[in-house]
Amino acid sequence: VRTGTLGDVMKESIEAARTVVRSRANRLGIRNDVFEKSDIHIHVPEGATPKDGPSAGIAMTTALVSVFTGIPVRADVAMTGEITLRGEVLPIGGLKEKLLAAHRGGIKTVLIPEQNVKDLAEIPDNVKNKLEIVPVRWIDKVLEIALERPPVALVEVAAVAVVAPAAAAAQTDAVAEVVKH
Repeated sequence: VRTGTLGDVMKESIEAARTVVRSRANRLGIRNDVFEKSDIHIHVPEGATPKDGPSAGIAMTTALVSVFTGIPVRADVAMTGEITLRGEVLPIGGLKEKLLAAHRGGIKTVLIPEQNVKDLAEIPDNVKNKLEIVPVRWIDKVLEIALERPPVALVEVAAVAVVAPAAAAAQTDAVAEVVKH
């Protein structure tokens, strides 16, 4: 469920965040069945104010990981960036305004898309000097910095079977074929 007068782009950003978390569930310590058993409601206040754009993609992804793992997000970190289905962090607009707001809000660390580094030339030095601005390219780096501790991956226990070499080769080809798609 999504509420808060969200535009189509922001709704898509939330869906992309869900997909990224789901695709990384095991390594984030999230059981796959949690997605079927849980209702998640994302509300972006103020409800009457229309909101749109992809800039909150990495924040939405981080929030979902935090909810599903129980690991809090650091209170001194802010972030902005669009998220792709593969977890890549894409550039955003309005970086100057976002960094000024983070500075005014007492934030210490701001994660920005790597592709927005060129925009730092527009940021006043007094703001840049008070913030730790960290360029990121992948959501994995975002989570490493933003979460209070790293998630613990789920351990999969694989059954070991003795298989004839020809059968093993056939199984390997089948697995390789599945992985290619």
